[in-house]
Amino acid sequence: MTTARCASDPAATRGRRHEEVGRVVRGPRDAFQRDRDRIIHSIAFRRLRHKTQVFVCPDGDHYRVRLTHSIEVAQIGRGIARALGLNEDLTEALCLAHDIGHPPFGHAGEAALKAAMQAHGGFDHNGHTLRTLARLECPYPRFDGLNLTWETLEGLAKHNGPARHPGWALADIDADFPLDLASHASLEAQIAAVADDIAYDNHDIDDGLRAGLLGLDQLMEQPFVAANFRAVEARFPGAPRDRLLRELVRDQIGVMVNDVIAATTANVADAGAASVDEVRAAGRTLGGFSRDLAAKERDLKRFMYANLYHHPSQLAAAEGARCVIARLFDAYLADPSLMGEDWSSRVPGDEGATIRHIGDYIAGMTDRFAIDRYAEIFGRADVPEALAHV
Repeated sequence: MTTARCASDPAATRGRRHEEVGRVVRGPRDAFQRDRDRIIHSIAFRRLRHKTQVFVCPDGDHYRVRLTHSIEVAQIGRGIARALGLNEDLTEALCLAHDIGHPPFGHAGEAALKAAMQAHGGFDHNGHTLRTLARLECPYPRFDGLNLTWETLEGLAKHNGPARHPGWALADIDADFPLDLASHASLEAQIAAVADDIAYDNHDIDDGLRAGLLGLDQLMEQPFVAANFRAVEARFPGAPRDRLLRELVRDQIGVMVNDVIAATTANVADAGAASVDEVRAAGRTLGGFSRDLAAKERDLKRFMYANLYHHPSQLAAAEGARCVIARLFDAYLADPSLMGEDWSSRVPGDEGATIRHIGDYIAGMTDRFAIDRYAEIFGRADVPEALAHV
């Protein structure tokens, strides 16, 4: 298979930032398998279980959160990587880690942090993923961070394409351990990115239906969804509607996965890429949807923004989340001792560094922890109404 020649090889890794002297390495794991396991065992990964995916601190136990989303992305990504003959372990590591930098409350929390830190470089979740894994997560005696391989850090930095204008967090990591930010990433990273799209495009439909914010009549207005649902109805006449809708989600994932496999294979052959370095030098993304399905997927995203992500109840929750983050930030800036001894004792003297330190603290919070800290400072009665159920 042409794509298999472009697989990343753990035996040919460009290495880790820190030499791991004094450690006894046991077992048969290769470099990328160890990266995946370090990510899974990290505190930051565990915190994803209480971070927003679509719904802020959802009332039900069956909705996706950032952790379950990451696991689902990894399942899809690994399946595509296997079909293409790519490195499954590197793909899985990238999928599992890609959202670790998200602050509480998802994109609403990110917007509030970006505004609070604007004068000192702002905030973006992808840069913070790198910062968390390379600076803030510190389980090892001799160095900060998880000391992941170059290929894993590169894939996280560039899975959505070259990072020619990195924010301060990513630029700091790159200055210490250059990641060739102007080039494309490996095929494994490109597959991780499209697996993310496949997962949330379809699973957010499932959660939207469960929450009652999406209905079948609305979904049938979306051509891609309507065509797939009609095909499901034809195969299972008379089946209960809730089962048909779950079959719809599975079918759409299958359609998208198969399209990515075919399109990526064709793109690699067309580019004449025969190694991972040639993938990086191709000048364009090779792993992803065909042109036809990419257009359908963009239209589906527009539908989801209009009908789910911008639903009035979602907008109210987002506004409440932005208020919580903004007021917490101001409170910690005015009195760093409110962060507790561990964090307040390490506040830097420089204003910009202090802003970023507070940003690190808030970005690491879960939704519930952020609301609890807000209630401690401002009172439970002052928690925004849209978040008061937590």
